[in-house]
Amino acid sequence: MRQEDVWDAEVAQHYDTPGTDMFAPEVLGPTVARLARLAAGGPALELAIGTGRVAVPLAARGVPVTGIELSPHMVEQLRTKVDEATIPVVIGDMVTTTAPGEYTLVYVVYNAISLPLTQAEQVECFRNAARHLAPGGRFVVELWVPDLRRLPPGPTATVFRSEPGYIALDTYDVLRQHVVSHHFRFDDTKQAELFRSPHRYVWPAELDLMAQLAGFELESRHADWDGAEFTAESRSHVSVYRIPPDPS
Repeated sequence: MRQEDVWDAEVAQHYDTPGTDMFAPEVLGPTVARLARLAAGGPALELAIGTGRVAVPLAARGVPVTGIELSPHMVEQLRTKVDEATIPVVIGDMVTTTAPGEYTLVYVVYNAISLPLTQAEQVECFRNAARHLAPGGRFVVELWVPDLRRLPPGPTATVFRSEPGYIALDTYDVLRQHVVSHHFRFDDTKQAELFRSPHRYVWPAELDLMAQLAGFELESRHADWDGAEFTAESRSHVSVYRIPPDPS
């Protein structure tokens, strides 16, 4: 399953859910506010910018935002909100694609760092972020904590959400640290819609080593965008890495 095939025109057209889920004000507001502070008045680069869920409100706060995005279909939806002059986007993967300019902030949100499916590619994603940053610049990663404590010996799947008309489950390949998320939507008929997305899950300690290999230092880690303490029970984290400032 290639990421290029996952994020097609149909998925892009139905990706936005204004006012709910990841677009809910209580989710999006703290995200944008924290990123605006971390940008510190400089330009920002979003890896896997998608339809502009974060980039559009961040740009509206006065932060110049550029994006890198694999799916041209997602960018088509972004263009219904803002033009190329407002938020320029380079089409390509987050591992190797570069954007012009130098940035004070690079960020990748909502688990997108898990889309490259090998450890080597994820390390290169960190290195790509570092290439775009000025000394002292920051790389922010929002990522879920692998929920393997819910996976008993033998079974390879866990249900992580169930509600009327919707059920979501993850299937694990623990040897390769791969997980495929399956989202089923259905009604009273026999018909159902399925969306699947593959990921490579990463432990926080592994993420820190990737950062170190790319020349970053861990500056902070919280359980959410509001700055809640990260604990052993946290389901996700917001990690801020920094390129050491120029000693001169």
